[in-house]
Amino acid sequence: MEAPRNIVLGVTGSIAAHKAIDLASQLTKGGASVHVVLTADAQKFVTALPFKTLSRNPVITDLYDEEEGWKPAHVRLADEADLLLIAPATANTLARLAAGMADDALGCIYLALSPGARILVAPAMNGKMWMHPATQANVATLKSRGVEFIGPEEGLLSCGYEGIGRLWPIEPLAARALVLAG
Repeated sequence: MEAPRNIVLGVTGSIAAHKAIDLASQLTKGGASVHVVLTADAQKFVTALPFKTLSRNPVITDLYDEEEGWKPAHVRLADEADLLLIAPATANTLARLAAGMADDALGCIYLALSPGARILVAPAMNGKMWMHPATQANVATLKSRGVEFIGPEEGLLSCGYEGIGRLWPIEPLAARALVLAG
């Protein structure tokens, strides 16, 4: 039997964070071993319990969360990841990744990833935030480092505007993640 693909799912503080629960479920059903990392802002929208239940793995909510063993959880996850999937990714998260910020578990995992690991980012934010030159510069920086983006898509946004900024639909997002994870 083939070893499961290891996907670290980073969930950030977007109203679309609730959709990541279904994403974790689909990735697990697709045969991946899913390890969820919730940022502090994500925890304003969702809790760890559904992710833990659906992924069948502990959920990291803090840089200093400890599991069994001696290796810090963020280093172990970075070492074992085939794919780092950040969905939804906020403008703040994109800026922090582009700047190399490592003050939370997600930032540390991003910086400590093994060279062979892939990175897929699915943005979700207000359309003006997405189109802002600072966000676009951060996207260009991340793409130049090999980060792949999927979305955002156009439609009605939670802020009431119509336009670009919606999280990519979960089924094709999960399918792309499973392909990239190998």
